[in-house]
Amino acid sequence: MQSAIGTGPQEQAQRRRARRQKICFAFGNLGQSAFYNAMSTFFMTYVTTALFVRVDKDVAARMIALITSLVVVIRIAEIFLDPIIGNIVDNTRTKWGRFRVWQFIGGIVPSVLLVVIFSGLFGLVNVNTTWFITLFIITFVALDIFYSARDISYWGMIPALSSDSHERAVYTSLGSLTGSIGYNGVTVIVIPIVSYFTYRFTGEYAQGQSGWTAFAVIIAVLGLLTAWSVAFGTRESSSNLRTKEEHCGPLDAFKAIGRNDQLLWTALSYLLYAVANVATTGVLFYQFTYVLGTPERFAIAGVIPVVTGLVTTPLYPVLNRRIPRRWLYAAGMALMIAAYAMFIMAPRNLAVVLVALCLFYLPQQTIQMTAILTMTDSIEYGQLKTGRRNEAVTLSVRPMLDKIAGACSNGIVGFVAVAAGMVGTVSASDMTSSNIHTFTTWAYIIPSAGIVLSLLVFLLTVRIDEKKHEEIVEQLEAELAESSDVNA
Repeated sequence: MQSAIGTGPQEQAQRRRARRQKICFAFGNLGQSAFYNAMSTFFMTYVTTALFVRVDKDVAARMIALITSLVVVIRIAEIFLDPIIGNIVDNTRTKWGRFRVWQFIGGIVPSVLLVVIFSGLFGLVNVNTTWFITLFIITFVALDIFYSARDISYWGMIPALSSDSHERAVYTSLGSLTGSIGYNGVTVIVIPIVSYFTYRFTGEYAQGQSGWTAFAVIIAVLGLLTAWSVAFGTRESSSNLRTKEEHCGPLDAFKAIGRNDQLLWTALSYLLYAVANVATTGVLFYQFTYVLGTPERFAIAGVIPVVTGLVTTPLYPVLNRRIPRRWLYAAGMALMIAAYAMFIMAPRNLAVVLVALCLFYLPQQTIQMTAILTMTDSIEYGQLKTGRRNEAVTLSVRPMLDKIAGACSNGIVGFVAVAAGMVGTVSASDMTSSNIHTFTTWAYIIPSAGIVLSLLVFLLTVRIDEKKHEEIVEQLEAELAESSDVNA
């Protein structure tokens, strides 16, 4: 366990460095989450509304379906790479440590490829669709791999910064706070940015190709700067728990995950939540545009989570010192279930939808931080059980789950857009009762069932909590101390 910091000159300098490190670490997730939202949500919005505007309508529908299928298949195939990427990160040995170098690389490569994707491969989509699809697959796979390396190394760094569960909660809270601002801030700015640059380049009041490319450039620059703030502004700590880490092979990475039952149960609960969450957030643009008929108010869907995140995220470490995580998790799920009930009952009532959005977003950060912290604390659980620490491998599971959820989001958005007739130049007045029913089923009814299942899995199977983690750390330290005495 880490000792308290005193008040002498040296201790004050250490405290200042600790504050700077927390700020740099927190800043990193601002761009990372903005990047993720651009890819998981607004890439498909771009595909369905702007990428194929110069193509025949029937051909465009087939291309949208093809892109949707490719993205889902690519992302599901790539999830099996995440433990291997985590293993590579765990085995990295540089003068920077094992995590920061991947923040440096992860700032450059994904940023460049994001612009390529949102430019229609620099207009190739309008020249040769065969070559476009071929190069799109290569580009998208590379983008996903390098973004995963960045994401895994970012969250994998937390146990390298502290072994104390409550201190980890501070880092997680800070990262989640800026992540909420970055993720939901994109929802606020996307339409104004795309519309502004479309007008600047074409003179049209629309969301065109040039506007989406400009949007991607802005997100790419933000992603680069924030990744490098982590690369240059943080330092790994040394502790007895990390001194005997050994290299392990790719198969060992999968074994480490498979043997950690608490990690797996937490992962299942988080996956059910994440899929439900992105299934809803991914189609909110269509809710405001085609159901409510007020696309100009879509920014509200980004403002609400930013405000709720600013309120709830800093409170999490304070509340967690008095309320166990599992009950914070349960309370958050109850609010989400209430929100879904309101969405289902009155999808065309703006006032009801806004209240539902408040209830939907209010517990988001609490739920996500609880899952992240439980997975983080399962590192010591797995170390005690198997003898291997596997920091990045263990925490590669959460990005892997987010990637599955992102694939589902891309698939759901593309499917709903086509099935509910929400493509091209249609408007809310063109929507039928059947269209609205299809939308409501996939956006709200099915995801609400996922939330209920997520809560049941967590309450019935996850046993590791703050008290249990403290006992595990003490037992590990005692065993390592005994081993050192024997080998001395």
